[in-house]
Amino acid sequence: MIQKFDVAILGGGPAGLSAAIYSARYGMKTIVIAREIGGAANYASKIENYPGYIGSGKNLMRRFYRQAKKFGTEFLEDDLIGIKKEEGFEIITGRKMKIATGAVIIALGTQKNKLNIKGEDKFLGRGVSYCATCDGNFFRNKTVAVIGGGNSALHASQLMSGLAKKVYALSRGKFEGAEEKLLNEVRNLKNVELMNDTIPMEIKGKDSVREIVITSDGKGIPKLKSLKVDGVFIEIGSMPVSDICRALGIKTDKEGYIEVDINMETNSTGIFAAGDVVKTKLKQVIVAASQGAKAAKSAYEFIKSN
Repeated sequence: MIQKFDVAILGGGPAGLSAAIYSARYGMKTIVIAREIGGAANYASKIENYPGYIGSGKNLMRRFYRQAKKFGTEFLEDDLIGIKKEEGFEIITGRKMKIATGAVIIALGTQKNKLNIKGEDKFLGRGVSYCATCDGNFFRNKTVAVIGGGNSALHASQLMSGLAKKVYALSRGKFEGAEEKLLNEVRNLKNVELMNDTIPMEIKGKDSVREIVITSDGKGIPKLKSLKVDGVFIEIGSMPVSDICRALGIKTDKEGYIEVDINMETNSTGIFAAGDVVKTKLKQVIVAASQGAKAAKSAYEFIKSN
């Protein structure tokens, strides 16, 4: 059985939920399809730069969700299997549900990059984590390594400094991608050791992580070194979840970010995009939310004109 909607929003983070609020208020029958309502914003321990709000990301996303639901948005927590263009669009989900819709807003966000080294997959959930906010509490008074050279890695190091006994902050370079103010704050933390020009080679352990093997950046003779750690937090950036675009002929840049115009329209008629899946200078809740609102407005105008 096919369920019919005016607008289907793929992704339940700030962009998707904001689009849902606006879409539903325009009187369009709207559905949000997402594996997790709230998306990556759920894992922000504290948000203090969203105007009028200071608190956890999860609580803010709960407010977004309630507001969208209040105006009539329907929600389906499920995996996205495929989408094809018919008279409008047909979306198929993991539970084999079929959704027919006149317009689509892609707000699938990004997914964490992996190191792709030995032991990374083996110890996932047993010492290896991609989210210090989610799992940091399990490593109180222990020793951990945080891998990455940008702001997210330094924020994770900062968070873990208040929980762990010792934090090794490992960067392939010299933390060039980080804000200077944040870098100086982390430098001044007594239990954080910044280690430049280091490359993770392997994560070892038995039932859980016990050590990480690192080497130099390849300048001169590589020297292997083992650090005794109880946990490894991987913060090396993310990539857009835009695989779905290939089948629909949607233009992306070389990194996979969806290309849109000022109205959040893609090159494919009836498809719009918003949030972290679109390339922006600032990946923040406020930016994603504003893009979601614009995408919903454009979708409404598209539906109305057709």
